[in-house]
Amino acid sequence: MNKTKFHGIIPPMLTIFKEDGSFDWEGNKALIDFFIKKGVHGIFVLGSLGEFVHLSFTERKEFAKFAVEYVNKRVPILIGTGSTNTEEVIELTKHAKEIGADGVVVVCPYYVKLSDEELYQHFATVAKSVDIPIILYNFPDVTGQNLSPSVVARLAIDFPNIVGIKETIASIAHIRDIILEVKAVRPDFCVLAAYDDHLFPTLAMGGDGAIPGIANFAPHIHVNIYKTFISGNVEESINWHRKLLKLLRVYDLDKPFIGILKEACKLCGVPISTYVRQPVSCAEKFAVESLKALLKEVGLIN
Repeated sequence: MNKTKFHGIIPPMLTIFKEDGSFDWEGNKALIDFFIKKGVHGIFVLGSLGEFVHLSFTERKEFAKFAVEYVNKRVPILIGTGSTNTEEVIELTKHAKEIGADGVVVVCPYYVKLSDEELYQHFATVAKSVDIPIILYNFPDVTGQNLSPSVVARLAIDFPNIVGIKETIASIAHIRDIILEVKAVRPDFCVLAAYDDHLFPTLAMGGDGAIPGIANFAPHIHVNIYKTFISGNVEESINWHRKLLKLLRVYDLDKPFIGILKEACKLCGVPISTYVRQPVSCAEKFAVESLKALLKEVGLIN
């Protein structure tokens, strides 16, 4: 495989808060150190699991600065700078460049349904305004819009600093079409799955890795899927893939599942608070008990 600028396993980091809702800096440091120790290829902060929608504009800048400084070039760091407002995306993206981020991840604007042309113009305006690597973030279930392969290919051709896409989409066919259509015109364009079980098929189709939620507490599984696949040991990669599949039940234990992922991190030995900012609630007690049983079943805890 030819490695793209961003590749491998890039956890979409949870944001850790104290019980009063303020940032738990030590907890966030512990989670970052945990990722790096487990061999991840980058870290993505202030995405959906990072609760960016629960943060103020000022808090987003504050956390981005902290993350870049604490990672300190140990691995590439991506900052989520998406918003419903194009000018706000530009300001957050300029800030990410100023503080030394390696790139940004920009989700489609949400709430108002946009045409393909409006989506193109939104991302084009950002790309023209800030010279920093940009990863598109396609999450149609929550944004109400789907970035089509033709729009992505057009953006990839027109803007060299649009370097990849994070695909949070159930359709493997959509990921396949992005790989086939966009990499044909931009071989260096990275295609990253978001759903955990899409990592292996994305690699098999010619994609570049994943930004998967379970990597918050079990990143070694994804790292092993990736490393064994690119080394040519596909059988071993499939074995790790099958192990990962058992963990997908974590997403059904509580809704939304941000709190249960934080509980999983703590159970797996990361010293963090599991508080989740409102309006989302912390994980229910019965869900945590089910989580313990699941983690024991797959051998992550005793």
